[in-house]
Amino acid sequence: MISDESRGASPYAGLGFAIALATLAVDQAVKLWLLLGFDLADRGAVRLLPVADLVLLWNKGISYSLFEQNSLAGRIALIAVAVVAAVLLGLWLRRERSLAGAIGLGFIIGGALGNAVDRIAWGAVVDFLLLHWGTWNWYVFNVADAAIVVGVALLLYAALNRPRAATADAGGDG
Repeated sequence: MISDESRGASPYAGLGFAIALATLAVDQAVKLWLLLGFDLADRGAVRLLPVADLVLLWNKGISYSLFEQNSLAGRIALIAVAVVAAVLLGLWLRRERSLAGAIGLGFIIGGALGNAVDRIAWGAVVDFLLLHWGTWNWYVFNVADAAIVVGVALLLYAALNRPRAATADAGGDG
């Protein structure tokens, strides 16, 4: 009998997919509550902390509202890119050998799908958290965006901490 490990399946894939699902669920729950329960659209800016406000921004582009899409075709293209990316990352997750990498991929997949769901449901991504200091403002983001950033950081950590493969010529340059 061939084990999952010998076929290249990750021992952490299940955890990564669970994190993706949890990230998607939390992202959508927070956005729905802010839109429908808290009614952020009618409240305007709400101060959370001296350095953080809740504000509603409908992002029709990608990060920092780059490549803003106002057409149906543009929106469909951004949805398709997110779904294809999530599928490809899912394939990577099935083979990821490190715990940090699997967790990171889970966060990225869940975040990408969370923003794709927004584009399907609302026509734009729901962004709501603004960090600022004095007159300096960071961009407005959401749970999905934060999950993607954490996921990328975990992937970098995993990549930098992978065991080095032994070289074929351990004796030098021969």
